[in-house]
Amino acid sequence: MSIKRALLIVDVQHDFCPGGALPAEDGDAVVPVLNRTIEKFQAAGYPVVASRDWHPEQSAHFQERGGPWPPHCIQGTTGAEFHKDLELPADVVVITKGDDPDEDEGYSAFEGKTDDGKSLVETLHAEDIEEVFVGGLATDYCVRASALDAVKAGFRTHLIVDAVRGVDINPGDSGHAIEEMKRDGVHITISDQINFARSDE
Repeated sequence: MSIKRALLIVDVQHDFCPGGALPAEDGDAVVPVLNRTIEKFQAAGYPVVASRDWHPEQSAHFQERGGPWPPHCIQGTTGAEFHKDLELPADVVVITKGDDPDEDEGYSAFEGKTDDGKSLVETLHAEDIEEVFVGGLATDYCVRASALDAVKAGFRTHLIVDAVRGVDINPGDSGHAIEEMKRDGVHITISDQINFARSDE
């Protein structure tokens, strides 16, 4: 029996791209890489999951309430929408996170839930997923947290290193995050190395 895999796209939203409220440098450069990767997963019959920050206007995540961040990805705003050029498939599974107004949380996609209340672990297990490929924004925060949680949850986890960009509030944060992921069991790959036959063959 072949291994079942999933693509996890983390927070490729307008506010994390150039011109947004909390941009990763060249954040929109991940979009074409991810679009090509989505095509590969769709062709192989593997699911695509996309997480999104979805903060209320008043959030403990934001500086005005003692959190670390300026307001971003506020529910229902353009900044919270997936990047307009990201070609998510019709059957994409959307994971919403960061929507509790009283918690500074929501970094990892594994903290979020689907529209019908299922956790990401439950969603992946329901599809018998064993292996997860991760890309998106930002390397040093939500991508890092999601990849590390994927390993903790028992999934063989790959970081698509050309499909991530970081905020780098402190110079080198993204590089340190990648080294931490490698130490904790995340495999590093590039998009061109991702090739597989259809899962039902």
